[in-house]
Amino acid sequence: MNAVTEAVHAGPSASVRKVAVVGGGTMGNGIAQVFATAGIDVALVDAKPELVERALGTIGRSLERVAKKQGWPADRAPGVLARVRGGTDIAAARDCPVVIEAVSEDMALKRRLFEQLDGLAPATAVLASNTSSISITELAAATKRPDRVIGMHFMNPVPVMPLVEIIRGLATSDATYALTEDLTQRLGKTPVEVRDSPGFVSNRILMPMINEAAYCLMEGVASREAIDAVMKLGMSHPLGPLALADLIGLDTCLSIMEVLHAGLGDSKYRPCPLLRRMVAAGWLGRKSGRGFFEYPAA
Repeated sequence: MNAVTEAVHAGPSASVRKVAVVGGGTMGNGIAQVFATAGIDVALVDAKPELVERALGTIGRSLERVAKKQGWPADRAPGVLARVRGGTDIAAARDCPVVIEAVSEDMALKRRLFEQLDGLAPATAVLASNTSSISITELAAATKRPDRVIGMHFMNPVPVMPLVEIIRGLATSDATYALTEDLTQRLGKTPVEVRDSPGFVSNRILMPMINEAAYCLMEGVASREAIDAVMKLGMSHPLGPLALADLIGLDTCLSIMEVLHAGLGDSKYRPCPLLRRMVAAGWLGRKSGRGFFEYPAA
């Protein structure tokens, strides 16, 4: 969507001209990019200036690739990047009708952030979480506006993947859902409504597969290459589960499995001991240079 179509948008989210994205990591910078590409101004907030600069650099490089692939005019990518204003002050959320949280998958951290945002954002603002597994109802309980709290779970890589899981908490209002669904469509994404259950749909299905692949490796059932080849060539998956875990981040995979195990109380969700050991060793996947596979620095 370009600036012209943005100007004539008439859905429930038509008044949303600016959003705040809190957290500039892999998911946060991707979310900022798709909003800016849709003609919406973005306040991108992270804890340290160097993290903000890294996020903006990542967005800039991503936009250059998109521009080249899609044949954009020379001025479009710089124009999109200019819509993203980075900073370290969470008070940037004060004038935003929608705020998207995209920090680490840690309940205590997210609850503290939602308490802060509840006191900063306009009383009418929607507070959305990009959480991939944590309860929206519990996050909403940290605010005085539980009816305006919702899950907006983007897929990685955000600029490429078309799906957004929209998760309603126990108190999420119909109006909040309608605005979020419409906003998702403005981004050119496909919204899918799911209920607030550990892991939602995506990770309740995906993470046990990744966890079982780790068990297969740990037990010597097959090599890492063979495990991924079976799923790619036999099941038509574009990426094997171990390589996918490296892309997601093994620490994130472990966190989600812990949420599933605690929330559903079933031993089938017990995180694989190998996964725990690798995270303890700092082997987190692509972002650390080593996970189930190795990723030499370029």
